[in-house]
Amino acid sequence: MPESSFVAPKSRSVIVVLGLVLALVVGVPAGAAPAPGVSDKGPVGWDVYRSIDGLARMRPGEQVKQFSSFDRAGNNDDGFVGTYSCLREEANGDCLLADARGPGEVSSIWFTYESTSVAAIGRIKIELDGKVVLQGSLQDIVNGAKGAPFVWPLVGNSADTMGGAAIKVPMPYTTSMRITTENNPHFYHVTYRQFADAAGVRTFNPADKATDVIQRLRGFGVRDPKPAAPGARVQSAAVDVPAGSALSIPLPSGARRITQLNLRLPQVIAAPGMSDDGRAYGQGGSSFTATVAPDNDGVRITRRVDAGIGEQRADLLVGGRPAGQFYSGPARAGGGWLDQVVEVPADLTRGRSQVQVATRFVSSAEDVNEFRYEVHSKVGGQWVRTDVLDLGHNHPNEEAVHGYRVDGERWAGLRRFRYPADPGQATASEAVLEGLRLRLTFDGQTTVDAPVGEFFGSGLGKYASRTLLHAIDTTENGAFTAWWPMPYARSAVAELVNSSGVPVTGGSLEVTSAPDSGVTAGLRDGTLGYFHATHHRAETVSGKDWNFLTAQGRGVFYGVTSSMRGGIPPGQNQLNYLEGDERMYPNGSASPAIHGTGSEDFYESGWYFQDGRDGGVEGVPYAMPQAGLVSREDASDGCQYVCLNAYRLMIGDGVPFGNGIEFDIEHGDRSSMPADYSSTAYWYGQSTPSMSQSDVVEVGDDASRSQHGYSAPGETRESLTSTFEGKRDRTPVTGTTTATTQPVTFTARVDQANGGLRLHRVSDQAQAFQHARVFVNDRLVGEWYQPLGNTHSRWLEDSFDIPASATAGQTSVQVRLEPVAGAPAWSASRYTVFSQGAPTQPAQD
Repeated sequence: MPESSFVAPKSRSVIVVLGLVLALVVGVPAGAAPAPGVSDKGPVGWDVYRSIDGLARMRPGEQVKQFSSFDRAGNNDDGFVGTYSCLREEANGDCLLADARGPGEVSSIWFTYESTSVAAIGRIKIELDGKVVLQGSLQDIVNGAKGAPFVWPLVGNSADTMGGAAIKVPMPYTTSMRITTENNPHFYHVTYRQFADAAGVRTFNPADKATDVIQRLRGFGVRDPKPAAPGARVQSAAVDVPAGSALSIPLPSGARRITQLNLRLPQVIAAPGMSDDGRAYGQGGSSFTATVAPDNDGVRITRRVDAGIGEQRADLLVGGRPAGQFYSGPARAGGGWLDQVVEVPADLTRGRSQVQVATRFVSSAEDVNEFRYEVHSKVGGQWVRTDVLDLGHNHPNEEAVHGYRVDGERWAGLRRFRYPADPGQATASEAVLEGLRLRLTFDGQTTVDAPVGEFFGSGLGKYASRTLLHAIDTTENGAFTAWWPMPYARSAVAELVNSSGVPVTGGSLEVTSAPDSGVTAGLRDGTLGYFHATHHRAETVSGKDWNFLTAQGRGVFYGVTSSMRGGIPPGQNQLNYLEGDERMYPNGSASPAIHGTGSEDFYESGWYFQDGRDGGVEGVPYAMPQAGLVSREDASDGCQYVCLNAYRLMIGDGVPFGNGIEFDIEHGDRSSMPADYSSTAYWYGQSTPSMSQSDVVEVGDDASRSQHGYSAPGETRESLTSTFEGKRDRTPVTGTTTATTQPVTFTARVDQANGGLRLHRVSDQAQAFQHARVFVNDRLVGEWYQPLGNTHSRWLEDSFDIPASATAGQTSVQVRLEPVAGAPAWSASRYTVFSQGAPTQPAQD
C-alpha cells in the first residue's frame, strides 16, 4: 500500500504517519465467510419492535450514526451554552440538528435543557422525504400531548427519565431527513440508521398509531416482548451450588432458540436502601387497573409504604368486592420501607385478564401512603409477576395508563428509606449476585459469562430492574428473568459457576426454548449471530476510556448494563465521573460514528439523574423500556463513595458492524476520574467478518492514482496535520488531502461474489456540508452527504454503502463522485473499498 504521500516531519516525533494509522484502523482480518443476501438491512419502522425475536439477524446493509452536541474540541462543552448544538442556523432562525440524504430511519432522539423541562427549546420539526411528519412544542410532544404513537413509553419527559426527554418512535424515510428546533437545544442526540437502498422502506406515517407496539412496550419488565414460540419447552433444574462448584444443565439438542431464562435465588434478599416517590391520602382512597393471568389460581398484591406513619389501615377491593386489608402496624421511628401483601382469592380473579384494584381509607395516625404496587398471578403453583405500578409525581404516565386515581390526597413526594435487613445476609446476597456467574455455551462456543446480578440488570445488589429484555423482581422469591432470543444449531449448555464464596441453596433455573429449523442455515452462513453477554470489571485508568465492548467479526451491539463505583471522596463533585462521553467506533474506524455528551445522557437521563421536582436530588432511579437508573448507593449501602447502576438498550438503534467494533465511554472529562467500573454488553455476532477489503486508493500518491485511473479536475492538494475526533483527538496525524468541486472518478477492484460495497473515505472536515452524487458504472446509486464539520479535529472517516444491485457479479467498478453545485469542495485523502459478504483477499500494492 503506497505511503509516499504521507510525511511526518522529523522535528515532531509525536505526529503519527497517517498511512500507518489508517492501515491499522481499516485493515480487515482474514477468513471472512461468504454470506448470501448480506445487503439486508434490519427490520424497518414498527417492525423494529414487532420482531424482537429476530434480534440475532445481522445487518450488513446499514450503518448507525449520530448527530449530537458533543464538544468538537474534545473538551466538556457538550451543550452548556449550545456552542456545538446547531449544524447551522437556518434562514428563519431555527437550529438544524440533523440532516441526512438517502434511505434511513430516525431511531432515537434525546434532549435535556433544564432538569424539569425542555420547554425553552420551543418547537421541533421533523421532515422526512420533504414532508413534515411531526411539528409542535417539544415539551408537549414528550409529555404525550400529540397522542399515539407519540405516547409513553415511546416518549418520555423529565419526570419519566429523571431529567431528560426522549422520543423512541422509529421514523423511516426513503430520500431525506431533517430535524430542526425553534431554539438552540443545548444538549441533544439524534441517532439514525442509513440503508444501502430503499427496498422495504416506507416513509413514516404519523397516522399509524401502532397501538400493538405501544401495548407491548408498556409491559416492559413484566411480559416477554416477543411473539409466542410454537413448541416451546421449559426445562427446570434445582439450583444448589456449593462455593467453588458449578451446576451444568445441557439443553435440548437440535436447531432451537432459547426464549426465556428464569432464575430464582430465595436466599438473596432485596437491597435495603432505595429512593421512591409516592402519594398519601386521608379520607378517600385510590384505584387502578391491573393485568393478571386469566388462568390464575389467585392473585398476590404487594404494596410498598412508608412505615414511619403508624396504624395505617386500608381496605382492599378487587372488582368492587372485599379482598382483604392492608395494615402497617405501629410507627417505625425515622421511617422505613414496608411491603404489605394481600393474597386475593381466585374466585375474584380467575378467568380475567384485568382487574380493578381499589383501596379505601380505614384509619391512620396521619394518613395512608403508597409508593409501588406489584401484582403476581399464581400460575401452575408459581407466583408470576404480571403487572407493576410505580406511582408518584415522577410517574404520571405510568399512573395514567393504569387508570390510577387518588381521592383525598394529602401529600406527594420523594423519600429515601431502608428496609429492615440483617447486614450479614445483605452482604452475602451481594456476594452471590456478583460471584455466581451465568455461562451459556452454544454449539461449543461460550458466549455468555457474566455475574447473574449484572446480567439481569443490577450489579450493585438485588434492586428492582425493569427493562424490555430483562428484569429483577425484588418481592419475596421474585424471579430474575431474561427474554433475549438465543439461537443455536446443535447444542447448548447453561451453567451457574459459584465463585462467590457463599453456598447457593434452594434456588431454581428454568430455561424455555423452542424448535427453530431456520437457525441452522442462518448460523452457518452468517446471516444470524450468536447471543453474547460480555462482562468485565476493573479500576479505571486515567486517560483511557472504559471499554464496553471490543469485538472482531460481524455483529450487532444492543446495549449494556453498567455498574459505576466512584472513587471521588467527599468535598468534591462525587458524581464527576458522569462527565464522560460514549464513543462508538465501527469496523476499525478512527472516527466515532456515535459521540455522546455525558454518561447520564447516554442512559437518556439528565443532570446526574436529577429529580428536579424534589429539590434537585441526584441519582434518583427511574425505569423506561430501553434506559434507566436501577440504583444509587453511598456509604450507608456499602459503597465507599457514590455508586450508580444504569442500563441502556439499543433496540431501534442497535449498532451493526461488519469487521469489528469498539464501544467505549469516558469516566469523567477526558477519562480523568477514578472509579471501579463493571459492565455487561449484550450483542449478537460471529467471529468471521462480513466485509473484506478489496482495494485502496491513496489519493495523495501518484502511483496509486495512476493504477486506479484516478481523475479529479480542478483539484487542490495540501498537507494536513490534525487529529481525529474521539480518543485520538490529542494525537496529531499528517497526511495529504485533496479537494475539488469537479467530478472525481476512479476504478476499483471488488470481489465478484460481493453482496454490495462499502466505500470508506478519509477526508478533511474543516468545511461542513460536503455533498456529492455517487455513480457506479454510470448508474446513480445515491448521495454522499456529510453535514458534519470540525475545525479542531479535522480528520474524518465516513462511509457510503452501495447496494448489491449495482455491483453483484463484477470484479471491478468505476466510481464517479459529482460534487453538488453550491456545496463546499469535496475532500479526500484515501478511499478504501470493502466488498460485503466476500472472502477476504490480501490488499495489493
